[in-house]
Amino acid sequence: MQYRELGRTGMKVSAVSFGAWAIGGSWGSVDDRDSLAALNRAIDLGVNFIDTADVYGDGRSERLVAQLRKQRSETIYVATKAGRRLDPHTAAGYNRANLTAFIERSLKNLDSEALDLLQLHCPPSEVYYMPETFGVLDDLVKAGKLRHYGVSVEKVEEALKAIEYPNVESVQIIFNIFRQRPAELFFGEALRRKVGILARVPLSSGMLTGKLSKQSSFEADDHRAFNRHGQAFDRGETFSGVDYETGLQAVEELRELLPSGWSMPQFALRWILMFEAVTCTIPGAKNPTQAEDNVKAADLPALEPATMQKIRAIYAARIRDLVQHYW
Repeated sequence: MQYRELGRTGMKVSAVSFGAWAIGGSWGSVDDRDSLAALNRAIDLGVNFIDTADVYGDGRSERLVAQLRKQRSETIYVATKAGRRLDPHTAAGYNRANLTAFIERSLKNLDSEALDLLQLHCPPSEVYYMPETFGVLDDLVKAGKLRHYGVSVEKVEEALKAIEYPNVESVQIIFNIFRQRPAELFFGEALRRKVGILARVPLSSGMLTGKLSKQSSFEADDHRAFNRHGQAFDRGETFSGVDYETGLQAVEELRELLPSGWSMPQFALRWILMFEAVTCTIPGAKNPTQAEDNVKAADLPALEPATMQKIRAIYAARIRDLVQHYW
C-alpha cells in the first residue's frame, strides 16, 4: 500500500482508501455483516482512511465504522460530512446551530470525541461565498470537536473558491476516467496550496468496473435506478453524469487497453493514482472480495504514457462534451 500526505493535516493515508456510502444505503440491499467483513479486509490490506457521511443510511454507515474501530488496534482515520440532513437543502441552513447539531450527532454515531476530518457535504454554491460558515468550522476546531475540515464539492469552480479559505485542508471531488476536468486547473492550485484531494466516484457508480451491461438492473433503492436524471441529488453523482449507453460503449474501448492480469476496477483506480495531486481515491466495497480487488490497485505499476494518452482520447471523443461544462 502507498501512503500519501493529506494536505497539511499531518495524516498519511492509504492511496486507495474506503468509501462508505454503499454500506449505508442507496446502493441496493447490503448486509451489515458483509459490510464489516469488507471494512476489516480493507484494514488488513493497509487501508487506514474511511470516508463516510451522516446521511449514509441515516447514520448507519457511521455506526458501522464505529464498530470497526472498536474491533481494530490500528490507527484508522475517519472523514465524515455534514449538511445534507437539511430539508430543504439551502445555503441558509449552513449556520452555527445546524452545523453544531449535525457534528454532535456524528460524534455520537462514531463514538468519538473529535472528528478527524469534517467535510461540508456538497452544499449549494452560495455557501462558498459565506465566510461566516467557515468561521463556524474554525470555532468548532478551537472547541475540540473537529481536528480538520474540508469540503465535498460538485463543481470545479466550487473547489477553487473553497480553497481560498485558509483552513480548508481537503477537497473531495468526483474524479475518474469519465470526469477528467479537475486535473486541468484545480489540481495545480490544490498542490500549490497544499490541499489534500479525495477522488470520489472513482468507478463511475460501477460503470468503470466493466461489469454492467444493457441487461443490468438495479433495485428500487439504488440511486442508479432513481437518480439518473438528478431526481434526488446532483445527476453527476450517478454514472458521473454520463448517459448509460454511452458509458457502456466507452468502457468497451477502455477494455482494449487493460494490461494483462489487471481487473477493470484496478485499471480505473490506478489511472486516478497517476495524478500527483490526488491524496487518495475512495471506492466503495460491499464485500471482502471487492475490497481486496480495489486495494490491489495501489501496488500496480504506473500506466504507460501511451495508455494515458489513449484514455484521454477516449474521453475527448466520447465523454468530454457530456460533462466538461456542467461540473
